Amino acid sequence: MDAEVTETPEPPRFTGWAERPGRGPGPWRTPPDGRWRRRLALGAAGVLLAGAGAGGVVYAKLNGNIHTDSDVEAELRKWESERPPAGPPNAQNLLLIGSDSRTGGNSAYGRSSGQRSDTTMLLHLAADRKSATAVSIPRDLVVQVPHCKGADGRETGPQTIQFNSAFAYGGAACTIRTVEKLTRIRIDHYLIIDFVGFKRMVDAVGGVEVCLPRPVRDDEAHLRLPAGRQTLQGEAALGYVRARKSLGDGSDTERMERQQRFLGALVKKVQSNGVLLNPTRLYPVLDAATSSLTTDGGLASLRGLYELVRSTRGIPTGRVQFLTVPRREYRLDPNRDELVEPDADRLFGRLGRDLPVTVRPAPGGAERPARSGDGAPGGAPDDKPGPEPSPSAGSGPTFPGTTAERGICE
Repeated sequence: MDAEVTETPEPPRFTGWAERPGRGPGPWRTPPDGRWRRRLALGAAGVLLAGAGAGGVVYAKLNGNIHTDSDVEAELRKWESERPPAGPPNAQNLLLIGSDSRTGGNSAYGRSSGQRSDTTMLLHLAADRKSATAVSIPRDLVVQVPHCKGADGRETGPQTIQFNSAFAYGGAACTIRTVEKLTRIRIDHYLIIDFVGFKRMVDAVGGVEVCLPRPVRDDEAHLRLPAGRQTLQGEAALGYVRARKSLGDGSDTERMERQQRFLGALVKKVQSNGVLLNPTRLYPVLDAATSSLTTDGGLASLRGLYELVRSTRGIPTGRVQFLTVPRREYRLDPNRDELVEPDADRLFGRLGRDLPVTVRPAPGGAERPARSGDGAPGGAPDDKPGPEPSPSAGSGPTFPGTTAERGICE
């Protein structure tokens, strides 16, 4: 007898969603419309919450990096009656201070009895945010330092000393008041960055390209570099801007010019790489900038710093200008400097009133600050045009300097 053959029925084939309402192929089922929408909403909410949570962690980390010093604001309020009035609406004046403190992570750079302002720049942001002008104030400039309260609580009387001693005596508050007395420009915000912070900033943008005519060895600046075109990362970049005896003519004048050109190249690289518009690239820059930064209460938040940067990101590199206040050898000591007048007064007067200032390379291509008051390199009177400006510059008197548009190797 033949065995009975039982045929296994063929499983139903999937013929499309329209023919199988509410069902998917195999064992999976699509919930009714209401349940499906609820699950989609819950899933989307979960993704958003996860993203917001991560963003919140990042924000909290960056925000927590920033340091502020309430004593600075208290000291400035104490001397409010002596401070200059606020400038034109929306114009901003920031004091950028590079500290040579050897505490914490900076101890590798030697011992010091205190801290002084290794580099100080007055940064003026025009009200229309179409230009930014950074003016270096020489550390050896002889200035009048007002009453200042030191870290030990004791107050020093007014004295005529070199500029960088103001930071050593009374920190940021004393430096701010000294600059305000010197320039008659009110400082709206200040930013202090130390050696470690500078190195991390340079590393975060992938280094800055420089050109050296000959090899450099400078043990004091921790610097050993070959000749030629090369990209400097953090440690080498710090040595490059700090070196004094091994690069150029050994003067602080040349070092300030080098610092200006380096910062200009840094600005150019940040803009050309689209860092400010790319969160992936922006985060390491913000982390580096905030981790070694001390500022005032108005900027002591990620939101405050972001708003400041956002307002300046449209400034063309040709309008980001760098110069040194006009000065010459101090009459009583050739190792110190004094202001050249009326050139310095003219420069600060225009910045204080938010009027255009133009910079251009000095004759011969050397970007050297004015050392004489003859008006040719130092600037022209307010009511007369200066020498023909460079194409990227604005109108007004012309001073020796450079812009972020010009690279170090150009």
